[in-house]
Parts: sequence; structure tokens; C-alpha cells
Amino acid sequence: MSALGAVEAGAGAGSGSGGAALFRPLGAEDGEQRPAEIESLCMKCHRNGVTRLLLTRVPFFRELIVSSFSCAACGWADAEIQPAGSIQERGVRYALAVGSRQDMNREVVKTDCATARIPELDFEIPAFSQKGVLTTIEGIIDRAVMGLEQDQPVRWATDKEVASKIDEFIGKLKQLKEVHSPFTFIIDDPSGNSFVENPYAPQKDEALVVTHYKRTPQQAAMLGIEGEELDEKPADSVEDLRNEVLQFNTNCPECNAPANTNMKLVQIPHFKEVIIMATNCDSCGHRTNEVKSGGAIEPQGTRITLRITDPSDMTRDILKSETCSVEIPELEFELGMGALGGKFTTLEGLLKDIKDLVERNPFTLGDSSTPSKKEKLQEFVGRLQEIIEGKTKAHFIMDDPAGNSYLQVQWCALR
Repeated sequence: MSALGAVEAGAGAGSGSGGAALFRPLGAEDGEQRPAEIESLCMKCHRNGVTRLLLTRVPFFRELIVSSFSCAACGWADAEIQPAGSIQERGVRYALAVGSRQDMNREVVKTDCATARIPELDFEIPAFSQKGVLTTIEGIIDRAVMGLEQDQPVRWATDKEVASKIDEFIGKLKQLKEVHSPFTFIIDDPSGNSFVENPYAPQKDEALVVTHYKRTPQQAAMLGIEGEELDEKPADSVEDLRNEVLQFNTNCPECNAPANTNMKLVQIPHFKEVIIMATNCDSCGHRTNEVKSGGAIEPQGTRITLRITDPSDMTRDILKSETCSVEIPELEFELGMGALGGKFTTLEGLLKDIKDLVERNPFTLGDSSTPSKKEKLQEFVGRLQEIIEGKTKAHFIMDDPAGNSYLQVQWCALR
């Protein structure tokens, strides 16, 4: 039985509690968080073993099902993770230039539908060929070596030429772990649920390129998603949307309980139309809002630079689209495209969202963080708070290649 199947069976047999009771936030201080144990068949010796399932919600990331199996009869053990939340709106691609031994220790979340590649060796781990794992780059290479070595005795007995070539390739993979020469590590996940650690967060990692993209029809079919393209609406229907608040059913991103999302088409003066979406959850009280452009991509991108010199600058209205990146050079900080989604708020509101984003990241300030990393992040949060309070001058840069972002003009500080 798969982890997801076991969860569905357990949920059906339970007392009918919602997703909020199933998935508890991950934390060392939570004494009530215990894995569920299920008796299941060992696929090695065909005797009964024990599967342990931990349903948890990682802050700043996703809901996960962590599962492990152990068999007392033959000693076989296995472990995997599976995303329990929804497939993300866009796929994600991480490209890391590995140049040092420290890069091999970067934490990686690789789902089962993600593809891992090392172009220098023409090596690829296809989607759905391995289970989802929470590991490091070195761990992924070790798993690949283990998989190739598994059937080598049979190959040496049946086809020595193929076995010799595989041994040679295994040697090249093992050499990669020593990083005698730089190489590129790529994870491409159409579900958007994979992750590669940035050890320099919140500063930009020059060696790591993160790209969010729209799935192709083939990728959507691979994930079991129906056609995502919406039919075009006639002009009179668009006119009706301007005077109506639409409501549709969805699930809360925090507790996964049923919730309602309101959507409204709004005209921003001296700019363009945008779509504002707001979700309120009656179960856990979570509230979120997001803004998407209601028009087409502009012929030219937009780059806006604001020199923050006065506390009143914090009250400026700001529209950040999902394609917009944000920079604060004085803090050596860059917020990439897709992070925080689309926002229609004030400058103070956006900076507070960035501050919350950093503070809630378990890979930087959580249990897995090192003391030096915590100290660096806490210093960054303090300096950002000084900018929010108007005690420190700084530059705020918005770069939107789609041209769908906006900052309210006051005086002559904007150029």
C-alpha cells in the first residue's frame, strides 16, 4: 500500500476530523506528534513488517507524508516522502553550479515526478523512476550509484561489455562527489514541489538559478491534470466581471479544510486592470490574498527604483506581479520571481511579508539551521526592520519583465 493510499484509508476509518487534525506543523517541541504504524507486507521476504507514517506540515514549504518501512524478519528497510498538498500553479527548475565540496551538502527535496540531470556526464534520473526523497546532492548521487551497482553481478555474467561500461560510469559519478571540477546539477519538477537549498538566504545565490514555468500539455497529462487552458470569454462577459465578485470553492493552504475564494476584477487608476483574489478559512482563521494581471504582457518590461528616505515612503501603494523580482542592494537581498506571488499592498506591507518569509523558513531559522546561519538571518531581519521603521535609508528596486508591476508616485524620489 502506498503512503497516500494508507492515509486515505486511515482518514476514511477515522472520526471524520478535517485536514487540520491530520497534518500538524513540524516541530521538535510537539510532544503529541507521533507516527502512525501500519502492518504491511514486506516485498523482499513476503512476511509482515511495519510501515510508519508521519503526516506533517513544514513551515514555508508543503504538507508532506514521511514514510518508512522495516521488516524484522529479513532486515529490509526503506523510506520516502510524498507531497500531500496540491500540485503548484507552475513547474519549477533549479540549476546549481556545483563548485565546492560544501555544495554537495545542500538539502534537496526531490519528488517522484521530478527529473534530475547532470549535463556534463549526460546523466539523467527520469521522472517516476525513484521515490520522493529529502536528502542532499551527495545523497542523490549515492542513490544513483547504488541503483546502478545493484544488478552488476548479473551483467558481468551475461554481458561483460555493458557491465564494464557501467562500472566506468559509476567511477565518474563517484568522482563527482570530490568536486575536482565544477559541474551542473539540475532538478526539473513540473509539479513545483521540489526544492534546492540556498545556504546564503536571504541573499541571492549566484550559483543557483530558479525558474518557474508554465507546464506543457504533455507535463500536465503526466501529472494527471486536465487541460488548464480556459475558454475565451466574450467581451460582454468581461464587462459583467467588473461589476461582480465571483466566489468558488477551494482548500485552505494552511489546514487543507474547505474554504471560499473571492475574485474581483479591479481597475487601478493610471495603470491597468488586475484580478484580486482573497481566501478566508473559517476553520483555522488563515487569510491570504493574491493579485494577478488582468491584461496582456507589455511590449517592454518595467524597472522601478525607489530611494527610501522618509517613513512616509512606507505608505506608497504597490502592485507586485508574480513575474516581478525585488532587490534591496544595501542588504544584498533579492526576492526572485514567483516568491510571495502577486501582491497589491503598501511598501510597508510588502517588506513585512518579506520579513515573515525569512522568519518562517525552517531551513534558515528552524531546527535544521546552524548557529552562524541563525545569527546572520537575525541580523538581516533587524536591518530590514530598521528600513520599515524609517531609521535606515535604502534603495527598493522592482524588475518586472512582463511590465505588470506598479509603484505609487510621490514627490521626485521615484525614477
